[in-house]
Amino acid sequence: MSSIRHIDNVSCQWPSRPVGLIELIGGSYISIKPEITYKRLISGLLQKKFAVHSWRYIPNFDHQLQANQAWKQFRQSRKVLEKRLGLIPKSIRLGHSLGCKLHLLAPDGGRNCDGLVAISFNNFKADKSIPMLRKMSQRLHFQTEFSPSPVETFNIIREHYEQTNNLLIKFKNDSLDQNNLLLKSLNSRNSDKSEIMRLEGNHLTPVSVGLREKLLKSNLRTSSKYEKIDFIVDQITSWEI
Repeated sequence: MSSIRHIDNVSCQWPSRPVGLIELIGGSYISIKPEITYKRLISGLLQKKFAVHSWRYIPNFDHQLQANQAWKQFRQSRKVLEKRLGLIPKSIRLGHSLGCKLHLLAPDGGRNCDGLVAISFNNFKADKSIPMLRKMSQRLHFQTEFSPSPVETFNIIREHYEQTNNLLIKFKNDSLDQNNLLLKSLNSRNSDKSEIMRLEGNHLTPVSVGLREKLLKSNLRTSSKYEKIDFIVDQITSWEI
């Protein structure tokens, strides 16, 4: 396992001779330490000789602001990597849940990468994403919504997102996934090459298992989960773009 270097809020893990770069933004509240919560996924990518930059964040209501912050810090981290190891031949943005939305809102419109892998894209309204918010807003008579809102997000994707290579991964047992709606917005653009892949699993399949399951190494559920994560790694690293 490579050592971890922190550049702003980006956790950087580099193999000796990377064949590409993965820029990872994970889901809400599980990305405070993505090198831990996505450990198996990151380990698999590193074994395939991909450098991995994962952004650490706590979500707030201003998703556009956070998308801009992530993009700027990824750009700086990439400059450090290329200064040390040379130009990177392949660059893929990888998002899970809310992380997909933040990549899609990047100020460069996806131009400065070779493609996006969107796992379990999520674009719900604030009161559905945060159940207590609905009760509080009804009680205190106020309205709060993410910026951009779900409707505005899809408009931005259709009008300003320029990356045509997008691989959407949807799990069969995932009630939070909205990749079908995302695919519709992406396909509405000219020359779009986006495609969707449906796999066994649920919304948390990409997330590393908990400590209890790690201690029970013979646990069949743990083994099955690892196999699903390893399959996702294979799909990402072998993606022809």
